[in-house]
Amino acid sequence: MIKNIIFDFGGVLVDWNPHYLFDKYFNNIEESDYFVENVCNSEWNAEMDGGKPFEQAVKERSALFPKYAEALKLYQTNWMDTMGEEIPGMYDLIKSLKENGFPIIYGLTNWSAETFPEVKKKYRIFELIDNIVVSGEVKQLKPNPEIFHTLLDTYHLKADESLFIDDNIKNVEGAKSVGINALRFENTTKLKDDLNKLLNCKP
Repeated sequence: MIKNIIFDFGGVLVDWNPHYLFDKYFNNIEESDYFVENVCNSEWNAEMDGGKPFEQAVKERSALFPKYAEALKLYQTNWMDTMGEEIPGMYDLIKSLKENGFPIIYGLTNWSAETFPEVKKKYRIFELIDNIVVSGEVKQLKPNPEIFHTLLDTYHLKADESLFIDDNIKNVEGAKSVGINALRFENTTKLKDDLNKLLNCKP
């Protein structure tokens, strides 16, 4: 029986995309694409999500890509410009879950400890998330088993009583590998249907 629901944040609760910042900065889609895919890419972002300070990460990356030193610095100073809106419908879905048997909602996110506090402050949806583990704070990353165990141990949860929702299939599989039930998020409507089938309720 599912007693605990755990949400990823980026791509599930809120929209994050570095193109929001760099398409304007470069004013050239091809160069912006190159920068996001090769310089400011997911592998490098994972370093900050894993706990590396932005200052250090930007300095190291700028040494590798001196042409893009200014853009990399902008990523540090104007990071909030990479954020979009809340994912439509997710606030109401979580609010309904809290009112229908899941009063405590959990969060597990790969996010820099430096940038997450401002994000948490900006979006009302985080008012509905009660207990959170942030990768940059614990210096562990999804999909590695350690961060899932950290969440379970911190909040005294049982894996087989928990459900994790993430848009990244690797993270979904990571949760399953430690015995947590997991769903891949595609959109709010499909998630509602999936939860209805799994929980026998209508969030």
